Amino acid sequence: MTVDVRTRVDGLVPALDPATALEELLAPAFAEHADLLAAATAVLCPPPLNLEVATVGSWTLAVNEGTPAVRRGATDGAATLHLDASQLQDLVSDQATPMGWFAGGRLSLDGKLSDLLDWWLLLRGALDGRRPTSPGEIDFTDRDGSPLDLGRTFSLDDPPATLAHFLEAAGFLHLTGVFSEEEMAAVSADMDAAAPSYSPGDGRSWWATTADGVERLVRMEYFDQHSPNTAALGDDPRFASIASLTGDGHRWGAAGSDRIEALFKPIGVTKGISDVPWHKDCSLGRHSYDCCSLTTGISVTGADQVSGQLQVVAGSHRALVWPALVQPTMDLPVVALPTRTGDVTVHLSCTLHMAQPPVERERRVLYTSFRLPPVDPDASSAALRRLGELREAAPVSVSQPPSPVTS
Repeated sequence: MTVDVRTRVDGLVPALDPATALEELLAPAFAEHADLLAAATAVLCPPPLNLEVATVGSWTLAVNEGTPAVRRGATDGAATLHLDASQLQDLVSDQATPMGWFAGGRLSLDGKLSDLLDWWLLLRGALDGRRPTSPGEIDFTDRDGSPLDLGRTFSLDDPPATLAHFLEAAGFLHLTGVFSEEEMAAVSADMDAAAPSYSPGDGRSWWATTADGVERLVRMEYFDQHSPNTAALGDDPRFASIASLTGDGHRWGAAGSDRIEALFKPIGVTKGISDVPWHKDCSLGRHSYDCCSLTTGISVTGADQVSGQLQVVAGSHRALVWPALVQPTMDLPVVALPTRTGDVTVHLSCTLHMAQPPVERERRVLYTSFRLPPVDPDASSAALRRLGELREAAPVSVSQPPSPVTS
C-alpha cells in the first residue's frame, strides 16, 4: 500500500502572474475537468466570488451553465476576496489555503468563509485533476470484503497487513497498550520538570488562559530535548514499527529539530489555542507537497469524552473536502478514540480530526510525526504523474512548509 499522494515538488512549480494563473491555467482547467467537477458544482452551487488582486485587477469566479468559470472583471454585489499577487500564486500552487490565511490573520474577505471554501474545492479539483467529494462516494471495506468496523482497536501484535489496510481505508489507527503506565509516568514527570523552562513569547511554546484568569502552558515544543525518556522513543522498536506500516519510507524527525511536542490539556480554556477544532494537518497548505505524514498521539494520560479525547472523520483522507471546519455536505462518519495511558493514536495528515475540550479531567499527550522521504523529481512514479510540463519550468522560490497543527 501507499499513502504517498504528493504531486508537486518545491522548485518545479513556475511562478505565474495573476492573469496567466487565472486565464491561462485555471480557466482551461475548469473547462477540461468540467465532468469531474459537475457533481460537486451541483451540490455546492457557490455564488459568484470576486478575486481582487492588489495593484493588478479583478476577476470573477462564477458557475456558468453548470460549469465553474473565470472571467476578467468584478461582479457587482458578489463576495470579494482581497489578496495580492503573491497570495494568488501561493493559492494556485497549493502553498496556502484560505484557512491558512484565516488562521494567520491574513484573510481579507467580504463575504462568507463557507462560500470561499466551496470555491477552494472547485479550484483545487480543477488544478489537481481531483474530484471534490460528494455524499455517498466513500465506502469502507475490510480485507475480506465485509464492512469495516470503524470502532475497532488494535495492538502491535496484530498482523502489519491488517493494520496497514485499516489505516489506508479509515485514515487512522488506535493502538492499545503500546507503552506501560510506568513509562508514561516517567514522561509525565519530565513534563512537570520541563515546564518552568518555557515562558510566554519564547517561540517554542503555546499558552492559553483558563476561566479563572490563569495563563497556562499548553504546548511544549522540542520536548525530547528536555526529556530523555521521550527522546528514547525514536529508537524504540514499538514506536518505530509504526513508520513501516505503509512501506513509503516514513521517518521520524524528518521535519527538523522540533521532533516531538508535549501537550497539557487544561479545563476551561477561554483564550488561546489548546483544543484545535476540526482540521486536517495540511489545512494551512502544501497537501500536494507533503501528504501523507503519519501523526501519532502518545497518551501520557488516558482520554475520554470528558477528558479531551481525539475524534476523527473516517475516510476524510480520501476526500477532497474543506481542509478545516465541518463541511455541511460531508456525510462521513465521526469516530471517537477514547484511550488509556500508553495507547497510541495514528492519523494521516489528510484526516480531519479534533480534540474535545476536557470538562472533568485534564489530559496529557505527546504528538509527533513520521514524514515521507524527499521526492526524487526525476523518479517515474504515480505520485508525480501530474508534474508533466512543470519539470522543465524555471525553479521558483517558495515559502517554508508551515508546522503541522496537531490536536
